[in-house]
Amino acid sequence: MIKDKILFEIEEWAQKKLSELEAGHDWWHIIRVRNNAQQIHQTEGGDWNTILLAVLLHDIADTKFFDEVEALMLIEQKLQEYDIEQNMIDHVIKIIQNLSFSKQWSDSSFTSIELKVVQDADRLDAIGAIGIARAFSYGGHKGRDFYNPNISPQEYSNIDEYRKSNSPTINHFYEKLLLLKDKMNTQTGLSMARERHAFMEKYLEQFFNEWGNND
Repeated sequence: MIKDKILFEIEEWAQKKLSELEAGHDWWHIIRVRNNAQQIHQTEGGDWNTILLAVLLHDIADTKFFDEVEALMLIEQKLQEYDIEQNMIDHVIKIIQNLSFSKQWSDSSFTSIELKVVQDADRLDAIGAIGIARAFSYGGHKGRDFYNPNISPQEYSNIDEYRKSNSPTINHFYEKLLLLKDKMNTQTGLSMARERHAFMEKYLEQFFNEWGNND
């Protein structure tokens, strides 16, 4: 069991590291993912300290903003300062390494209930009303069109194609967000995802009704 004081200091450190990220990946994202993870953990189990550390630290190694290798080394060093067991540190690092949607194209075979809980919690924050807000926040941050009827959604075959894509935000719904419900790892995560998924479908229906035809 990790002492509350240590967890608080790690949380403060992580918050400072993420303080300048755009709104979709700011500290409130971490809080929401933590809340999702708590709800999933209550039913699905897993070691809560491992889950919590992975939630608090996962975006420090987000390749959209940071160098992953350097960030993972920094996270490991920080956790070692508090004499956290190396087995737990290794587990947290592996969760962070395997968390991203883009890692589906990697050859990693790592899995654990803790990874499943954190991944579901993170993916839940990417869908529904919050997910819609985050998608447009990040699209604006990257200077992307929110919609262009002349650019169709893509099917990516590898991690490089996915990471280099600059497609409009509406396309992102079809390229990722609408796929997440069926990629949930746990029954609890799936149950939580259904309502959010349905909300996105309704949003898109309204969006295209308002957009009208292109004649």
